Amino acid sequence: MTTIYVTQPTTATHADFVAPPTDLRPCRSELFVTSSAEYLTVQERGPRQADVTEVSGGVWERLHYNWTDPENIVLTTTESNLWSGASGCTYTFTPRADDGTDVHAVVVVRARTSGARSWPA
Repeated sequence: MTTIYVTQPTTATHADFVAPPTDLRPCRSELFVTSSAEYLTVQERGPRQADVTEVSGGVWERLHYNWTDPENIVLTTTESNLWSGASGCTYTFTPRADDGTDVHAVVVVRARTSGARSWPA
């Protein structure tokens, strides 16, 4: 299992960071160059969560997005051809007094231990 911790202070506002990860429209690829509309499937979406399948470079992953707390966006792997359900990432956005935002990301990657999975039907 690999865990990556990243912290970056920015001059961007809190809203600049909260909106993009939860924007699951086809134009998402304009924000995330590795996310193509043809490889993004939204299975279910609610006001503060979504279940989404994404493909990039031969890796597919079904993720549960949860943004019930606007300071924390949590993506949990529920299915994948390479990653186990212990994988995912958490983005924490901390507004600063100068209107900037500290962005903290924790990415956990755990490889599947039992055979590769084919693309979901």
